[in-house]
Amino acid sequence: MSESKIVKLVDESTNRSSELPLLSGTLGPACIDIGTLYKDTGHFTYDPGYGSTASTKSAITYIDGDKGVLLYRGYPIEQLAEKSNFLETSYLLLNGELPTKDQFSKFEHDITHHTMMHESLKDFFKGFHHDAHPMAMLAASVASLSAFYHDDIDVDNADDRKLAAIRLIAKMPTIAAACYRYSIGWPFRYPRNNLEYVDRFLHMMFEVPSEPLELSPVAAKALDLLFILHADHEQNASTSTVRLVGSTGANPYASIAAGITALWGPAHGGANEAVLEMLQEIGTADKVETAVKRAKDKNDNFRLMGFGHRVYKNFDPRAKIIREMTHKVLGELGINDPLLEVAMKLEEAALKDDYFVERKLYPNVDFYSGIIYKALGIPTEMFTVMFAIARTAGWIAHWIEQHETPGARIGRPRQIYTGADVRDYVAADKR
Repeated sequence: MSESKIVKLVDESTNRSSELPLLSGTLGPACIDIGTLYKDTGHFTYDPGYGSTASTKSAITYIDGDKGVLLYRGYPIEQLAEKSNFLETSYLLLNGELPTKDQFSKFEHDITHHTMMHESLKDFFKGFHHDAHPMAMLAASVASLSAFYHDDIDVDNADDRKLAAIRLIAKMPTIAAACYRYSIGWPFRYPRNNLEYVDRFLHMMFEVPSEPLELSPVAAKALDLLFILHADHEQNASTSTVRLVGSTGANPYASIAAGITALWGPAHGGANEAVLEMLQEIGTADKVETAVKRAKDKNDNFRLMGFGHRVYKNFDPRAKIIREMTHKVLGELGINDPLLEVAMKLEEAALKDDYFVERKLYPNVDFYSGIIYKALGIPTEMFTVMFAIARTAGWIAHWIEQHETPGARIGRPRQIYTGADVRDYVAADKR
C-alpha cells in the first residue's frame, strides 16, 4: 500500500485546514484518509450508506463493479468456481493461500470432526415455535454456541480464533439442517462424516430413517458452486456488521450471529426469496411480457427482483457462472415446474430488452440461486439460510483479519444531529 499527500482541505470560515493522505491499495481506487479531519477542522464527513467510504483495509476480497471482477485473495472467481470446491475456497479465505494436499487434508479432517452440535442444543430448539422462520432459529442457535464453548473464546488467542473458525464452518450446515427439520417436524439427523461437506449437508436436510437418500451428483455440484460464489463479497452489510460487532471484542459466535441477522434482510440475503415471490406473482410464462412492461412503467409499483446490483455496473460475474449451472440443473434433473418456466422466460426477455440492457439490469446471482434452490427441493424460507452457510467462511475470515490487524479500533460512526435544540424541562401540569 502506498501513501501520498493531497492538496489541503481548508475551512474558509475558520481558516482551519487539514492535509489528508491519499492511500492506494493493490487494486482499486485510492482513498482519502480523513482520520485527522475532525481534529484539524472540527468537521465530520457525511456519507449515508457508506457508498463512498472505505471502513477498513482488507486483503481478502476485491470487487471491480464497473468491469464485473470478483477476486478471492487475488484468484478470479471464475477459476475457483471451475477448479476449486467450497472447503478449499474456505481455506483460501481464512489463510490467504491455496492449501497444499496435506494442508487441505488436515483442514478437511478438522472440519469433518467438528460437525456435531452439542446434544443440549436439541433441547434449545424446543423453545422455538414450530413455524418459526429458519433464519430466526439459525441466528439464535449460533449465538448460543458461545454458551457451549465459553472456555476457549479468547479473541486475542490465535489458536482459539482458528478453532472457532473450524467450528463455525463445520457446524453451520448441521444447525441449518436442524432448523429445517424442526420446522417440518422431522427428527434431526446426525452428520455422516463419511460424506463430503455438501453431500453431508444434503443428507442431513432430506434423509429420513425409513429409506436411504439418493442424490443426483449435479445437485451436490450445484450447491457447492453456490457456496463458493456466496462465500464472501467484500464489505457488504452483513460482513460490515460482523466487523463492527467484532470490533467491540465480542466473541466469534455472537459476531457471526449478528451477521446472520443482517443477512436476513430482504435487501441483502433475502433477495433470492423475493425472486421466488415475484415469480409466483407473475404466475405463468404467458404473463412475462406483461410483467416486463409493468417493470418499465414508472407509475407501477411492480419491480423485477433479482436484476441489477448496487456494486456491479456490468454483468455480475457470479451470475454468469451460475446461469450455466442453472440450465444444467434444470436439464439433468428434468424438472417440470411452472415457476421455473416463468424464470427462464423472464431471463430471456430481460436479456433482449433494450430497457434492461441499456441500464445494465442483468439477472444477478440472487435470480439464479433461487431457481437452483427451488429445483433442488430447498424451500423458499431456507434460501437465506443457504446463503448464511456459505457466507460463514467469509465472515469468520474477516473477523480473524480484524483481530490480527495492529491498531484496530472499535467502530464508532458519527452523525448529523437533526433533533430539537437545547430546551428546558417543563413540568407535566404546564405542558
